Amino acid sequence: MKKSILAVVLSVIMVLGLVGCGGGGQTPEGSTGDAAAAGGSDLNVMLETPVESLDPQQATDGTSFEVIADYTDGLMQMDADGKPVEALAESYEVSEDGKTYTFHLRDANWSNGTPVTAADFVFAWQRAVDPKVASEYAFMMSDCAKIVNAEEIIAGEKDKSELGVKAVDDKTLEVSLKVPVSYFLSLMYFPTFYPVNEEFFTSVGEDTFGTSPDTTLSNGAFVLDDYQPAATAFHLTKNADYWDADRVQLPGLNYQVIQDSQQALMSYQSGDLDTTLINGDQVDQVADDPAFRTIGAGYLWYVSVNINGKTAVPEMKSLNTRMALTMAIDRETITKEVLKDGSAPTFTAVPAGYAVGPDGSDFSEDQKKFSDVCRFDKEKAVEFWDAAKKELGFDTLNITMLVDDDDAPRKVSQVLKEQWETTLPGLTVELKTQPKKKRLNDMENDNFQMGLTRWGPDYADPMTYLGMWKTNNENNFGFWTNKDYDSILLDCSEGELSTKPEERWEKLYDAEKLVLDDAVIFPIYSQSNAEMLSPNVSGIEFHAVALNRVYKNAVKK
Repeated sequence: MKKSILAVVLSVIMVLGLVGCGGGGQTPEGSTGDAAAAGGSDLNVMLETPVESLDPQQATDGTSFEVIADYTDGLMQMDADGKPVEALAESYEVSEDGKTYTFHLRDANWSNGTPVTAADFVFAWQRAVDPKVASEYAFMMSDCAKIVNAEEIIAGEKDKSELGVKAVDDKTLEVSLKVPVSYFLSLMYFPTFYPVNEEFFTSVGEDTFGTSPDTTLSNGAFVLDDYQPAATAFHLTKNADYWDADRVQLPGLNYQVIQDSQQALMSYQSGDLDTTLINGDQVDQVADDPAFRTIGAGYLWYVSVNINGKTAVPEMKSLNTRMALTMAIDRETITKEVLKDGSAPTFTAVPAGYAVGPDGSDFSEDQKKFSDVCRFDKEKAVEFWDAAKKELGFDTLNITMLVDDDDAPRKVSQVLKEQWETTLPGLTVELKTQPKKKRLNDMENDNFQMGLTRWGPDYADPMTYLGMWKTNNENNFGFWTNKDYDSILLDCSEGELSTKPEERWEKLYDAEKLVLDDAVIFPIYSQSNAEMLSPNVSGIEFHAVALNRVYKNAVKK
């Protein structure tokens, strides 16, 4: 997921879906895993991809975050408008300088009856920054939350015990920041910041934690009662002992992982699903159905190019080659004729609709701001391509692009291949489809040439995207590095500009321009979801930022 910051407005879009939850080796009294016993009113929801990890400090994908968030509460949660409100924190105070947060925990229990304490947060956060754990989202503690000593601990320069988080007593958690972070509270509902009970974690073992109902502990709205890694179907039951149980109306949740959109639509039409994603020609079939809707999902889809890695294609190191490829992409065709799900063509590194500036404007409303380097222009693409051939002395180029084996990315990649090979003579693009986990692993470990990937906003600020291309960031797949870029990000997050909203905003545009000028990525589209939702279902909240789907208020008649 590919991420200090001043006042921002969370951009929230309501959509629909389903999340999972974890249990603590036992089902709370009054709960049941039997859909029939629950009156047959469990919510049946389709997922595009399997859960990758139920470890909150190791998970990196939206599906896993969604599931973890429904069985675990953090200090804060989202309200219907996406704003942070108290969850496990009953109250909190902030110091005058904005650098110390003191959270007072409410009375809440894990699903094995153990009280949730401040020590659970200390243990979890120390895990997140521990180099031995090697969490890919450790940067949330250092780069985003700016917690004291997080950066040094991640670098191996200090011990994890020196992290700026302290259990004053069982119900009081104190957090120390390097600089004020205006969006800090909104980070507290992100799974990396969720608590983990150390005694339970130790008892089940690091390698098995979160791999079954018996090795997963819940303090949230639901409890996992049927799950195994990479499961294509699993079940969750309402947690009768949840501190806010009266709010939760669903007796349970049934997940079904269906990667073929036609199969998913048939399952919805037969009544096996209450909601499902659709795309492409399916949209034409159901466009007049009252159950059909399109809603923004928050993900930027883009092509990442291996520029400086060991497996980089030499020709891709040339800016001319990369500019030829990005100029040859017809994004309008991809969104309007292939996806047809409301997704929007995107020509910026920060997509429109997810970060609002100090003047109230959308950071990326102007999608032509960088049109000199990012647009669809066949003639210009050919000029760059010819220049690359002359520069490097090649007539043909074969390149492989990694693609998730899900329906939408497969369709998009096939169109990209056709557009590139048709526009740029001598270019051959091989598509290598893989399970998402394998594709991400290859890109993270410098085993790719190009990859079609996505990133969703963890918080409502341009830095959630721009932070990805900082030198040595875990999500900087192309291993691009630029000292000026790194300097801008540092000044905007910790330096003088961090306290000057208007100047900071303009400087972040300078950073974005560096990314696009160097064609570090090829932005393609900002994802929307085309969905079918049963008229019997209401109250599901979808958010474009951090957690896409929340089900605590969901009702199925």
